[in-house]
Amino acid sequence: MKKPKSPLRILFTLASFLIALVLLGAAGLIGAAIYCNAAPAEKPEWISTAGYGAGYGEFSGIQIDDSGMVLFEVREGESAYRVGQRLEQAGLIKTRYFWNMLSRLEKDYLKAGTYRLGFPSSQTEIRAVLVEGKQILLRVTIPEGVTLKKAALILETEGICSAGDFLAAAGDKALLDSYRIPNETMEGYLYPDTYFFPASYPAERVVKTMADTFFDRLKEIAPESVKLNSRELNNVIILASIVEREYRVADEAPLMAGVFYNRIGIRMPLQSCATVEYIITEIQGKPHPVKLYNVDIEIQHPYNTYIIPGLPPGPISFPGRTALSAVFHPAETEYLYFRLVNEAAGRHYFSKTLDSHIKAGELFVKG
Repeated sequence: MKKPKSPLRILFTLASFLIALVLLGAAGLIGAAIYCNAAPAEKPEWISTAGYGAGYGEFSGIQIDDSGMVLFEVREGESAYRVGQRLEQAGLIKTRYFWNMLSRLEKDYLKAGTYRLGFPSSQTEIRAVLVEGKQILLRVTIPEGVTLKKAALILETEGICSAGDFLAAAGDKALLDSYRIPNETMEGYLYPDTYFFPASYPAERVVKTMADTFFDRLKEIAPESVKLNSRELNNVIILASIVEREYRVADEAPLMAGVFYNRIGIRMPLQSCATVEYIITEIQGKPHPVKLYNVDIEIQHPYNTYIIPGLPPGPISFPGRTALSAVFHPAETEYLYFRLVNEAAGRHYFSKTLDSHIKAGELFVKG
């Protein structure tokens, strides 16, 4: 007769069986997690066929750059659930359910911005990038001599911020007061340079970065500028913005600044073509003129320095290093006139008398 198993042996057997089930279950869960976390085996068809710039419909905010990397945008206020849904729809992850589980287990939040993701990437790798918040930076160049409106369009075209938001920030009274700028906008006080901003960057931060750069560069170019009060500095910046739009060759900028200072000294109108061009293009919204005619220089407007002596109400462009240096260190001459005489070389003729000036030729406007 078979000897019955002892209760202890039965308990041991049951315990072993339960442990085996737990281990198998754990192994299964681990296996499932590894499978779900792994990148999709096949590249999504839209990546192969859509190419650079695909970002429409369900793939809005998801593009491929020219190096083959995925550009993924996490929108301001977007939930982790919605991000996982978009990743799954685009074929960048296998399942959003594992993504949602990761989001519940990990307390770190996704940060809004645009990120560069490699393909294939696991869910944990993607999440680490979005949590760390190291956004891709877009390179944008603001040329010397552009206006506030033109800079706004450049920034919008490059995906930094909307033109409307930029103009609103540049006209914010509190921001203007913080920099002691006595104008209605920051025209002239944003430094023309190459910047690196994240995509969809807050416009106020863009303006602050450009304004901080302006004042930093100004201290380097003209340390004496810090001694000027806001009105005195504003007058110099206005003149620099005019010189910026007038000169074509750098060595003539100090001569032009000298001419304008000479005119101001005898209360003679500046007669700057650049101020008239500003009225036509920036205020009236008309195309840029190739040359100016009498009907142009007779426009009744505060910015028309042909008919109103002294400086215009505010700057007309973003002055760069050459123009800023010129107005702080003008050439000392007796010249009262200059006129473009060699359009190809950008050279001007400088003279003391009106007769010599008239003989020099037609009026041209810097493009």
